Amino acid sequence: MIGVAKLAPGDGNVGLLEVPMPEVRAGHVLIEVKATGVCGTDIHIYHGEYASNPPVIMGHEVAGLVAAVGDGVSNCQVGDRVTCETYFYVCNRCDFCRAGLPNLCPHRQSIGSGVHGGFTQYVLVPAHNIHPLPVSVDLVAGALSEPLTCCVHALERTPVEPGETVIVSGPGAIGLLMAQVAKAAGARVIVLGTGADAARLALAQTLGADLTINVEEGATQQIVADLTGGVGADAVFECAGVGASAQICLELVRRRGRYGQVGLFGKPVTWNLDLVCYKELEVHGSFAHLPSAWRKALNLMAAGQVQTRPLVSAILPITEWQAAFDAFERRDGVKIVLTPV
Repeated sequence: MIGVAKLAPGDGNVGLLEVPMPEVRAGHVLIEVKATGVCGTDIHIYHGEYASNPPVIMGHEVAGLVAAVGDGVSNCQVGDRVTCETYFYVCNRCDFCRAGLPNLCPHRQSIGSGVHGGFTQYVLVPAHNIHPLPVSVDLVAGALSEPLTCCVHALERTPVEPGETVIVSGPGAIGLLMAQVAKAAGARVIVLGTGADAARLALAQTLGADLTINVEEGATQQIVADLTGGVGADAVFECAGVGASAQICLELVRRRGRYGQVGLFGKPVTWNLDLVCYKELEVHGSFAHLPSAWRKALNLMAAGQVQTRPLVSAILPITEWQAAFDAFERRDGVKIVLTPV
């Protein structure tokens, strides 16, 4: 089978790689991949900005059908429509694993970076990573369950109360999912973007955002002040992975407010962290997901409180991976999904 792989360290060095089809083994499940989302992490891997283990097939936002199950597997059967968690291996011995934080295991290997992932025809995962898709969620929409869990985990780290005002900066796929998660928590949600994000901001409103703001028009702080009685937003989620976005989030959050960093910058950025002190902010980072986030995310999808399918702007075969990556970097559309050939 062929897959889109990081072939060697450094910037670029991505191409098609032919590898044997994985053999199912005890405690594992073989998924026939039907759809895999292109993520910002894939772009960071492409540019050598995120750790990987080349040569390795990329892609970790996977949905498909169970093709085979290994000995001892009882939580799924051949033909089931499923998605999966990304952690192929964690040590289960370190302090983080023992505390229920597998995302922070220093020995963690994930599909798409540490071991072969989903930009191909079949992917092997541990059985405990398997989650059935809700009947109302198709396989393309199901591929976005993984980024949704990242947003749910961000809310676990930076909680939101009903009636609060929440700002989400960056209307990419993560930002649009984050806005829906905050809305489901009962918040009034404001989504920030730039002039280049006009279509994405319009989609944010379609998906339930209470207000969208083009920050390039210069009235952002006044608008937020007017909406909050001059106090500022109760919580902000930086989802763009851009220094200027982080800075405006610090400026718009209220004193004793909450700041959640969700986006990855891929490089050092400059922002005024004195505001963390002056405002006595709670600052939380969130990285990937926990099992608890998967349960909540799939429940949100099943209930229709979060929609992932409207975010998919293109579906391409894996042989057109370069076009998909280029479109992502140009910010064309929102979410691109690759399918096997």
